[in-house]
Amino acid sequence: MPSVSVSRDITDPLHIETPVETPEVSEALGVPDVPEDRVAVSTADARTLSVALFRRLNELQEGTPEYSYVRNTLVELNLSLVKYAARRFRNRSEPLEDIVQVGTVGLIKAINRYDAERGVEFTTFAIPTITGEMKRFFRDTSWSVKVPRRLQELRLDIAKAHDLLEQRLGRRPTDRELAERLGISTAKLAEGRQAANGYTAGSLDAPVGQEAEAAPRVLPIGEEEEAYDRIECLETLKPLLATLSDRDRLILSLRFGEELTQAEIGDRLGLSQMHVSRLLCRIMTDLRAGMLTDEPEGEGGAPAAGDSARTVPA
Repeated sequence: MPSVSVSRDITDPLHIETPVETPEVSEALGVPDVPEDRVAVSTADARTLSVALFRRLNELQEGTPEYSYVRNTLVELNLSLVKYAARRFRNRSEPLEDIVQVGTVGLIKAINRYDAERGVEFTTFAIPTITGEMKRFFRDTSWSVKVPRRLQELRLDIAKAHDLLEQRLGRRPTDRELAERLGISTAKLAEGRQAANGYTAGSLDAPVGQEAEAAPRVLPIGEEEEAYDRIECLETLKPLLATLSDRDRLILSLRFGEELTQAEIGDRLGLSQMHVSRLLCRIMTDLRAGMLTDEPEGEGGAPAAGDSARTVPA
């Protein structure tokens, strides 16, 4: 065979450069004429050309310019396989261009490993290799939090075992049943489930609850604590209670501390039930008004003169 000079950088086995196709090159390499636009070649023509190119590839010595020329021509003819496999993952967050690039690496590996003498069609051999390369890319780069490889694989095993046992048992499997199925301890099972939380990170702007169809909003990190309002009310009451007379504080203590009735309070203080009722009404009105009214402040934030004490008539 005459020597053929093909411009090609063969230092990188994954390097792809568009071959300059001429009838002389094809004839010298002993391969059929390939259209200049390889991407536009139909699937049937690409399959036919690939068979002839693989036969010729097996006859060439790896590492030579001729070998690289034929191999890269095969890559370009079969890029449609990569795009076909990439469509399965079009809904993922990774850019489609990155998925196609990773799939092209899988296509090159499939071409390097393919043996035409075994009688297996190249498409049947290449698709699992391309898809496996894409899945390996997702496994290594898609986790929001990096976890050990063993936990990544354990997450997949747990999911598969859970679906299998759920179909077999007709119910959700218990942790013990899952652990026995996987041959691990319940502690290892819990570790695998905890690691699965690192696959996807939730956004604080993601919709939650029944408002999932609405615009994103910040997730409620905490919830309102009722005790805070109670503490605020008690702190506000302290200075107001200090202004009450001893009898008024005693009435409040008997009514709300010991939870005595108005009649029982009257018996203990020697008052009628009606008198106790009027006193309680007046005390509660004054306290309520004091809590809703801001005290005027003097210089330095201190209460104004004359407001340091409150006089409540009996």
